[in-house]
Amino acid sequence: MAKSRLWRSLSAGHRSLIVKLDGLDEYDARRPMTQTGTNLLGLVKHVATWESRYLGFVMGRPFQGPPVPVWDDESARGADLVVGPNESRADVLALVESVSASSRQTIDALPLDAAGLVPWWDPSEVTLFDVLVHLVRETERHAGHADIIREQIDGRIGPMGGVRVSDDREIWAERRAEVERAARTAG
Repeated sequence: MAKSRLWRSLSAGHRSLIVKLDGLDEYDARRPMTQTGTNLLGLVKHVATWESRYLGFVMGRPFQGPPVPVWDDESARGADLVVGPNESRADVLALVESVSASSRQTIDALPLDAAGLVPWWDPSEVTLFDVLVHLVRETERHAGHADIIREQIDGRIGPMGGVRVSDDREIWAERRAEVERAARTAG
C-alpha cells in the first residue's frame, strides 16, 4: 500500500514536470530562464538523472539505461541540468521513460526497509522508504520551479498549463498590483 502510494506520487510529479514542455518549441523548452541557467528540459533531465542515481546506485541496483553522469564526477557537476545541442527532447523523454521503468523495478523488487547508502548524505545509511520520500519531495519541488518557468515563457499556469495569464489579463494585472502595493507598504 505505502509503496504503491509513493510510486503514484512520484509518477504524478513526473507528469507535472513533463506537461510543462507541451506546446513549446526546442528553444523555449531549453531556454535559460534564471541567472543560474535553469530551463524546463534541463529540469526534466536533472530529475531523471538523480532518480536513476537514488533508485539505482544508492539502492545497489545500478541503472542500466542510457548513460548519465556519475554523482562524484566533478567535471560533470551540473551537466544533468544542461541539455546539449546534440540531445533532443525525445532523448530526454526517453531517459525519463527508461529511468521510470528501472525505478519501478527497484520499487517492486525491494521492501521499503531495504538498506541503501547515500555517500553524499550524513548519515549516509538510508532505506528505500527514505529514498522514495526524498524523490517525491524533490520531484514536486522541481515541478514547482517548472510552473514558474513556464509562466515566464508564455504565461501558461496551472497543473496542466491549461490557463494562460493573458486569458484574464485584467484580473492578473489587478492581482499583481495588489501584491506590489502590499510589498511596498510592508517594506
